[in-house]
Amino acid sequence: MNPYKNQIIGIGAAALLAIAPAIATGIDNRTRGVAQRLDADTMTISAKELLDATPLADRLFLDAVCSQLRGDDSTALRLLDSCREVNPNAAEAYYRLAQQYFDTGNDSIATKYMERAARLQPANDTYQESVAATYIQQRDYDSAIKAYENLYSHHRERTDVLDILARLYGAKKDYTRMLSTIERMEKIDGESDELTFMKMNVYEMRHDTKNAYRMLKALNDAHPNEPNYKVMLGNWLMNHSRRDEAFKCFHGALADDPQNAFALNSMYDYYRAGGDNASADELREKILFSSQTESKTKVTMLQQAIKESEQNGGDSVVVLNLFDRTMAASPKDADISNMKAMYMKLKGMPVDSVNAAFEHTLTFEPDNNLARIKLIQDKWEKKKWDEVIALSTAGTQYNPDDMTFYYFLGLAYFQKDDDDHALDALKRGADEIDDHADPDMASDFYGSMGDILFKKKQQEEAFEAYDKSLKWKEDNIVVLNNYAYYLSELRRDLKRAEQMSFKTVQAEPTNATYLDTYAWILFLQKRYDEARAYIDRALQNDTDTVNGPSAVVIGHAGDIYCMCGDTDRAVELWQRALKAGGDKAVLTRKIKTKKLKIEEQ
Repeated sequence: MNPYKNQIIGIGAAALLAIAPAIATGIDNRTRGVAQRLDADTMTISAKELLDATPLADRLFLDAVCSQLRGDDSTALRLLDSCREVNPNAAEAYYRLAQQYFDTGNDSIATKYMERAARLQPANDTYQESVAATYIQQRDYDSAIKAYENLYSHHRERTDVLDILARLYGAKKDYTRMLSTIERMEKIDGESDELTFMKMNVYEMRHDTKNAYRMLKALNDAHPNEPNYKVMLGNWLMNHSRRDEAFKCFHGALADDPQNAFALNSMYDYYRAGGDNASADELREKILFSSQTESKTKVTMLQQAIKESEQNGGDSVVVLNLFDRTMAASPKDADISNMKAMYMKLKGMPVDSVNAAFEHTLTFEPDNNLARIKLIQDKWEKKKWDEVIALSTAGTQYNPDDMTFYYFLGLAYFQKDDDDHALDALKRGADEIDDHADPDMASDFYGSMGDILFKKKQQEEAFEAYDKSLKWKEDNIVVLNNYAYYLSELRRDLKRAEQMSFKTVQAEPTNATYLDTYAWILFLQKRYDEARAYIDRALQNDTDTVNGPSAVVIGHAGDIYCMCGDTDRAVELWQRALKAGGDKAVLTRKIKTKKLKIEEQ
């Protein structure tokens, strides 16, 4: 999909309007007689007369825009090149050419054309920002700085441009200009905590500890009742070996807010860094075992405990004891309960124990997605379809807007050959797909629907589902293969089937299923020699079964060799297909007659 399509659609209408004045004013003396006659008669003018009165460059550009809107990028490219040749100063043509070339990966030409558009129209913000962004992508920071400084010179109120410039100067380690740029931002928006932090970080990068401290101290003094500023100052002091001052900051922050997670964790780190493990352990227990401590604080502290444990040998007994005592104080905290289950899984504990931990979460929070999905995934791996169905059904009840549960529900029914329930679940899930859906899952949704619908002989509905699937993910290899194969079964749209199938072979050149599909489509197009080359590769790579290639692949190979004129090889392959479990009646007839029916060719 062309990433500029949306831009083109948006710009297209504006471009048409921009051309309209040219149409209105471009009528020269040759058309005056026509105009006068029209005034006297019907006051109308034909489309041909309007186009004839439009400058050639404008007509070419208009045609290019229309081609882009149709998705015909090759024609659009040709027309834009012609427009540029007719009018070398057509900035919009250069801009669109640049977009086209970026889309095809030809960055050098794209950059040249983008620069040309920006030079032709220096007041066009879109062109200037596009070329500047291009320089950043290419890590050409000097050119990017020049472009953004030029843009800022025309828009001195734009702090967003200054923000980018500050970061660019930072990337070049030009801290002097970085500071001056931040000061330019302050002149526009006034001083702010965010800008002060930016300046403090610059001073840190310059190893100017005096001014860095001055910035943080000023913030702390300006917000005496904000504990987080005290903690930030304390952490800075800790990093610069000023422990006593840091302790005062942490202590002051906790005096203001005893449950402040930032302060509690910083104080904990203070004790650990100073080797006062007893005080650190005491503080940790105070944090974890209190019913007053916020959940996120406990989670952070447990994460720290796990990290420390792993650094010291990974004693899971100590960590699990912390979990159990923490959960005793917070018996209905799903985050902690799930965290315990994930830790147990990380440590390789029995699956039943891990699942029991997730099941515990569902006892008090049945709508918890994480726990339910983890359980479903485990049951899926074990092919316990009934349990997947039970868990997924409950998931659709507690979380009716989450398509994940419909997905597992549908596929579990599909595994049980219950196509009706599978299709119903997938259709209900498809109703929950929106613009924010995961493309992979949405594509698989429609792809699975297509498989079931075709199986139920609802071909048109199946192909419609496949089309929707590919709109979500155009390179869904499984869908491309199935779609192509089913088209070939119907002897329908073989050219499109070939194109789709070829993509699968390109993606997985050793996949016997995909090679077989492609070979068969070539066979149906009477391209027998090509088909033979691919079916041979399919035979070589079909190792999924214990007894070698599947009956379908071998049978297709026999048909292909037959049409290539190698009857002996064809009979041999048909006999192998028969032994592999292929259709006895059909294969026996082929072996006996040593040929195919007309409809099989």
